[in-house]
Amino acid sequence: MTIPAPSPYRITAVRVLHSEWHKFRSLRSTWVTLLSASALVLGTGVTMGATYTPGGGDADIDTVVLVLVLYGTLLGQLCITVLGILVTAGEYSTGLIRASLIAVPGRVPVLWAKAAVFTAAAFTSLFATALLTFLAAQLLLRGTDQKAGLTDPGILGAIAGNSAGITLLGLIALGLGALLRSVPGSIGAFIGGVLVLPEVLGMLPYDAVESALAYFPTQAAGALGSATPFPGAAAAGPALLALCLWAAVSLGAAAVLLRRRDA
Repeated sequence: MTIPAPSPYRITAVRVLHSEWHKFRSLRSTWVTLLSASALVLGTGVTMGATYTPGGGDADIDTVVLVLVLYGTLLGQLCITVLGILVTAGEYSTGLIRASLIAVPGRVPVLWAKAAVFTAAAFTSLFATALLTFLAAQLLLRGTDQKAGLTDPGILGAIAGNSAGITLLGLIALGLGALLRSVPGSIGAFIGGVLVLPEVLGMLPYDAVESALAYFPTQAAGALGSATPFPGAAAAGPALLALCLWAAVSLGAAAVLLRRRDA
């Protein structure tokens, strides 16, 4: 009886990352959603800069919020969260997840690799888009009361915080996709639980509820993307910590169930 030679290939974190990066960049949906998010943020930001009227209703708005967050980013955020869901739930819909888990019997490294690849790609794309949008809009806002530069206090931090906030929202969606294993179900859960539920809770006349809502995902992400603090919003540090904890809970629950359930 011939004993087969041991395989020269070992499962390593780098190889799992490389595999997930290859899958991520080879899907058309990846580029469609990333480019859609960039186009929405850039297009809305430039439009706001081109149509801004000094002394109008937008004169007292934070310049970073005006061109990046309040309008275009809200639309781009939806694209990024859908992408996060597709990264995990999309594999269950096609059945590719079975091959991934057979190749990596430990299972959990697959989830961490997906999260790492998504985080790097989403943050890089969002930060580059936000930076370009800010600079393009400022060319149009030159000479107005909304003129600002990257070296002004809080500007670069708000641009980076905006990108980090949306990326972390996408990670929460990625975890939901792994938990529910359904693209439509995960999108519905994200819209209902992350976007709609805080608005419903905000109608309750309790100070404790209002204080807690400042640390819910979308509210915390909004606080990160402003050069000047909103009234009643969380500070940037606690808001970032809250978002990281929400993402950790989502991914942690997904990791536990990934080990316990069949593919």
